[in-house]
Amino acid sequence: MKTNYSEQGLIDFENDISKCFEDKMIRAPIHLTRSNEKQLIEIFKEVKEDDWCCLSWRSHYHSLLKGMPKEKVKEDIINCRSIEMCNKKYRIFSSAIVGGNIPIATGMAMDIKRRNQTNMAWCFIGDMTSMTGGFRENLEYCKNWELPIRFVIENNGVSVKTNTYDVWNTDKLFYEPIIKNYEKVYRVDDYIWYYFYKQERWQHAGTDVRIQF
Repeated sequence: MKTNYSEQGLIDFENDISKCFEDKMIRAPIHLTRSNEKQLIEIFKEVKEDDWCCLSWRSHYHSLLKGMPKEKVKEDIINCRSIEMCNKKYRIFSSAIVGGNIPIATGMAMDIKRRNQTNMAWCFIGDMTSMTGGFRENLEYCKNWELPIRFVIENNGVSVKTNTYDVWNTDKLFYEPIIKNYEKVYRVDDYIWYYFYKQERWQHAGTDVRIQF
């Protein structure tokens, strides 16, 4: 998709949301992000307007890049939908449940194929989610049925504050190289893309100043 957002434009949006949260304008958990602006802008150049995006609980940037107006995204966040951003008009679905977006994306891709449509589903997940059984099952199913879907794994190396690699006792996950390039979007095949980023700011479910559960 063609977007007018720069890296700084995305950062400015999250800074604004952070201030709203700290000013207690948002009375629900939020998930802010930082340092993956470049990678997402690159990825969304490949996303078409009629594609579906199935997102997780950290979805502000994705919603903006999918074409949802900035004012609408902010309104939804203030109305306590930060971690469940859904909008049929802009073909956005998100779930705060770990892996909850994966089978939805698979179903969307199957429906697209059955209707002989030319669009596709994009499913964004985290690194720990990529190691769950649900992801591996859906990945295998989508490959075997040749469904129009792409999984984008957003790897910040942790699940909340638990190190993903320590949990799995490995230096790399099954789709990764050992050397991590934080500037690159890796394209493994037609089904898996991924990138590394470091969550440089923001507490889990809050800001650097205030958290809420």
